[in-house]
Amino acid sequence: MNKDYVLKQTKEYVRKNLEGEGTGHDWWHVYRVWKNAVHIGKKENADLFVVQLAALLHDIADWKFHKGDDSVAPRLAREWLEKINVKKDIISHVCDIIKNVSFKGAGVKSQIKTKEGMVVQDADRLDAMGAIGIARAFAYGGHKGREIHNPNIKPKKHETFEEYRSDIGTTINHFYEKLFLLKDLMNTRTAKKIAEKRHEFMKQYLDRFLKEWEGKD
Repeated sequence: MNKDYVLKQTKEYVRKNLEGEGTGHDWWHVYRVWKNAVHIGKKENADLFVVQLAALLHDIADWKFHKGDDSVAPRLAREWLEKINVKKDIISHVCDIIKNVSFKGAGVKSQIKTKEGMVVQDADRLDAMGAIGIARAFAYGGHKGREIHNPNIKPKKHETFEEYRSDIGTTINHFYEKLFLLKDLMNTRTAKKIAEKRHEFMKQYLDRFLKEWEGKD
């Protein structure tokens, strides 16, 4: 198995499938997660081949665009990796990461067990934070037809995946329901350091947003 060939083919497969997508779950999201996962994986001494395959394929079929079905992405990833003759144990590892990588509610514990999975999950969560995370939140909220903010709708703590995926709250509430929680959910030491700065930026942004909402400053 030529690892460079596998990675190159996988990169092109994902790019062709996700290029031009407008909700923040596009090829460039995958590209950033991939690059960040490599950076974190090197620091954490993870298997970079598994890390890269999982990072590249993690959003090949996001459950948010498949009626909440989180089995689609692992299935498509498995079909692709089998097609290019990746070893079975690597395929199983990658597909397990893909199935469990997503945030599924404040009260839902992550099922990620391996170092490689933790690295990819951290890289994916970092892309939901900071300046890019804010941009992605509003892009997705607009796609779903959500209000930007409504002070009469309070944030929720989703205890189950079903509650989380069926919620239709505002984009600002998403900061409280997910984005502000991510800093403390990082798995690796490397990601925790990066998350601190991105978390602080989001807090500053939201403080400014709420002041302007009330006509201040």
